[in-house]
Amino acid sequence: MLDLNMGDYAAYVWPAWGISAVVLAGLAARALIAARRWRAELAKLEADEPRPQVARSAVGQKK
Repeated sequence: MLDLNMGDYAAYVWPAWGISAVVLAGLAARALIAARRWRAELAKLEADEPRPQVARSAVGQKK
């Protein structure tokens, strides 16, 4: 079945599993937070008034 007895190596194996779980949870939380920020930024940009478009040939030219 499921043998979780690590014997003499338990002092090394279980902390490694724990650290890995914490790192993966942190990465998942960071990704979710970033996705929320991106969604909020997108909603803000979509709600803004559209700006007039400038022809590419006019960009950088002096009058």
